[in-house]
Amino acid sequence: MPLLRPTTLLARGVLALGLWAPAALPGAAAEAPATRPVPPPLPPERPDALKPAQPAEQKSAPTPEAAKPTPPARPAELTPPKDAAAEPQKPEIPTPPPTPPERPPELSGEAALALKVAPPDDTACRVRLKRLGVEFEPLPPIAEGQCTAPLPLKVTKLADGIALPGGATLTCQVAESFARWATEVQVAADRTLKHPLTGLELGGTYVCRGQNHDVDAKLSDHAFAAAVDVMGFAFAGRASIPVKAMPAGSEEADFLASVRGKACGFFRTVLGPGTNAAHANHFHFDERERNAGHRLCE
Repeated sequence: MPLLRPTTLLARGVLALGLWAPAALPGAAAEAPATRPVPPPLPPERPDALKPAQPAEQKSAPTPEAAKPTPPARPAELTPPKDAAAEPQKPEIPTPPPTPPERPPELSGEAALALKVAPPDDTACRVRLKRLGVEFEPLPPIAEGQCTAPLPLKVTKLADGIALPGGATLTCQVAESFARWATEVQVAADRTLKHPLTGLELGGTYVCRGQNHDVDAKLSDHAFAAAVDVMGFAFAGRASIPVKAMPAGSEEADFLASVRGKACGFFRTVLGPGTNAAHANHFHFDERERNAGHRLCE
């Protein structure tokens, strides 16, 4: 068989393709068969930094590798010895316990009863009384059981010649407060009554008794010459005014209310009509000290 040229082989292949093509055309007009769906690719995994934190109850237990590192051991030079860390033992109490030392002889027996506390020096107070125009004289110390007054004074006249019939036995401190209050009474008399004050009627100064004349009560400040009771006021040119409840709005009531209020600035205790039945007919003034400097002004 003679050899075929390349061109002859190409022509024969084209002819064969043409003969096969008509047979495939009828099937080309039909619909192409459905293809199997291919799953879409998965998105990349979210970075750990953007993942939401899990709830506390859902968190897994930490692995031994995640446990916190233990601190290093304390150096030996910084570790206290065991004896020093132990609680110190309390000294044992001897049996029987030791007796207290004996009381010095000067503080025992009759010598202790004979001890006396020196009274406070009232020299400066007496100088102030004289400058206020008060007439007074010293009295011997008073000691009647528990009723005492180591440095009493007998006051006979106050400033501006205000008389004290019978005098007043008082300590210097109370006498000074009484004298200063009397100057305010003189001003109130001139302003309210238009008549000068000439005297004060006293109901009692030093009296060894209990409060409100009760023998079972605590000692009154009268028992220490530290209180004064005023029963009434005498004036020049008009009738005296007794201390008692007066008609509201009268000049007598206004005068008594004024001098009573002034007394609260000089005494720690001020009582009078309206306080109780025991003080319905006089003013009671004293210098009793109370807790926190409290004053009783009723």
